[in-house]
Amino acid sequence: MNENRVTSPEEVRLLTNLALPDLGGAIYCVSDEFFAPAKRMLAAGDPVFIPDRYDQHGKWMDGWESRRKRTAGHDCCVIRICPGVIRGIDIDTRFFTGNYPPAVMLEACSVDIEPDERTTWTVLVPRSEIKGDSVRFFPVSNESSWTHVRLNIYPDGGIARLRVYGEPLAFDNTGDREQWVDLVSEDAGGVALECNDMHFGDMRNLLSNRPVANMGDGWETRRRRQPGNDWVILRLGRQGTIRRIEVDTAFFRGNYPARCSLKGANPDENADLAGESVDWREILPPLALGPDQLHVFETQVKDIGDITHVRLDIYPDGGVARVRLKGLPKHAGPHALSGS
Repeated sequence: MNENRVTSPEEVRLLTNLALPDLGGAIYCVSDEFFAPAKRMLAAGDPVFIPDRYDQHGKWMDGWESRRKRTAGHDCCVIRICPGVIRGIDIDTRFFTGNYPPAVMLEACSVDIEPDERTTWTVLVPRSEIKGDSVRFFPVSNESSWTHVRLNIYPDGGIARLRVYGEPLAFDNTGDREQWVDLVSEDAGGVALECNDMHFGDMRNLLSNRPVANMGDGWETRRRRQPGNDWVILRLGRQGTIRRIEVDTAFFRGNYPARCSLKGANPDENADLAGESVDWREILPPLALGPDQLHVFETQVKDIGDITHVRLDIYPDGGVARVRLKGLPKHAGPHALSGS
């Protein structure tokens, strides 16, 4: 950033929260979330406290909370963020009083696909003490851009909200957002044509515009006991160029796919979709999914032009509640597609 870079907490908090789910923020992995799922930590609104609310794990808390650690080490959570330069971090422990972590540390990395054991992490916030029921701001001066952050808590406990303020990287395939539509919506004429398995949940649920009701209201395959992966082929309701992919694993907690990918093409009317789709052009490389959360992919989406069909691969198996493919329709008006 230039010499006029903002430095005060008030100025930094006016920047984009790169960890918002609507911008692509998602939980990549977490060491433990027994009491409260890590995805709550990324919610846009302020945390709330409901005195009499309990669930099967104990007191309901609006944030991420791990169990009491009885072994060596500490808990951590890796979050995919909207790629960008980070200027400041808010660690919010509101309503966590006797169950907050005494210290935190935050690292970041920049990778093309997903972090692994070979990834190099850079410390942006050194190990620092925090207090319960409070918000602490940490400025960040590193000028690099990042794709993921790792929040370490020592040794365990709860964080209500994590805010990652910064400047998103500009990228070329945004198009005119005001013209984006859900190209595969059932309302637009999208159809689930073929899949290799839908033992527990019908593939047609993927395109529904109803709110997800439960785990049965999605596409779910049986447990795979052989090599390979499961897949589904969708025909778009409107031919167009995909700019944003939304994959929702709502209610799928122990049975969500580890990863997903997307390919697209314009097959002939009598094409062998199952056989030919293996070689369709890649729109989204295999990327990690997490349990019971919305995943938004935009910067990772490849522009392959106008298409009529897509193939969603899940690895190796599992359940997906909804799929949204937003982008630019080839024609201004509704365009129902014929063919397979």
